[in-house]
Amino acid sequence: MLPTVGKAILLFLGAVVVLATALPLLRAEAWWVRIFDFPRVQILFLGAAVLALYALVSHLRLIAEIAFLLLLSASIAYQGWCIFPYTVFSKEEVLASSRGDNEQTLRLLVANVLMTNRSADGLRKIIAEEKPDIVLVLEADRWWEERLRPLEKEFTHTLKQPQDNTYGMLLYSRLEFLESEIHFLIRKDVPSFRVQFRLHSGDRLDFWGLHPEPPTPAESESSTPRDAELLLVGRAVRDLRRPVIVAGDLNDVAWSYTTRLFQKISGLLDPRIGRGRFSTFHAEYPILRWPLDHVFHSDHFRLVELKVLPAFGSDHFPILAALSFEPEKKKEQKELEAGPEDQKEAQEKIDEGMREEKP
Repeated sequence: MLPTVGKAILLFLGAVVVLATALPLLRAEAWWVRIFDFPRVQILFLGAAVLALYALVSHLRLIAEIAFLLLLSASIAYQGWCIFPYTVFSKEEVLASSRGDNEQTLRLLVANVLMTNRSADGLRKIIAEEKPDIVLVLEADRWWEERLRPLEKEFTHTLKQPQDNTYGMLLYSRLEFLESEIHFLIRKDVPSFRVQFRLHSGDRLDFWGLHPEPPTPAESESSTPRDAELLLVGRAVRDLRRPVIVAGDLNDVAWSYTTRLFQKISGLLDPRIGRGRFSTFHAEYPILRWPLDHVFHSDHFRLVELKVLPAFGSDHFPILAALSFEPEKKKEQKELEAGPEDQKEAQEKIDEGMREEKP
């Protein structure tokens, strides 16, 4: 039997797992609540380890011990239920393209560069190897804008908002711009990009590039600004009949309640579902990784390829999505639907985010 101190440690760790599972259910927007949305995989494995060890050393004679193990088991099951869609055992939300890579394939690369990182050559090498049609660069300041200027020889359409507050953005495209706008939807110093591209087929594509504030004490005391920005964009694209892509570092994980609400409001699909987590952060700490960089799209597209790319000095890995434009098959992919309660909650979050806008 473990010494008393060892058993006490297991009890403490088990209580942490239960609390970390229960707090996000409150749907409170305080950063210290929402932070537990992120490490669900880590919480699950910690809970499983504690459960296995505690079951070995306890005799299950005390009601308190049985209750503890039941709560721990329920927490593990709930964490597994949240993560399950982002495993290969779940049904794929986006169907694979039967055409493979073809003339209608759109290749999109998203890279949060880490503003203080100085390995621009590393990113340019990745771009040269992957040959994307569109590159979205996040956390770009003037230094990054200057070092990536050679890309403009091939990517002749650009939209730039370099900033020194870690929210600068750069967009490079081989596709023609039909419209391009820089918005400041919630925060006056946090931009988002809206661009209309002309696809190879001649169709118009609406693209949004986002990088909202994370719910951390250093950035935002609550998730309200992030949630409001995501839902504003989700509502903006919902009724568009043409193809749509929303991409970026959303500072939210794929399995969070807010991300699922965004999918319901926007009607966009997540190519990770049924394929894996595709974690992009943190590049330096394998044990602390979760999917922060996202590509959502309308049902006009099927998936050719989705992959996390090599590290290049940033705390994020880049992510690449290759999407085949197949609008004739759109009815074969089912989007999420927003009910009246979802619409009401989204509007409340948007209203709250607008009220909390920084001066």
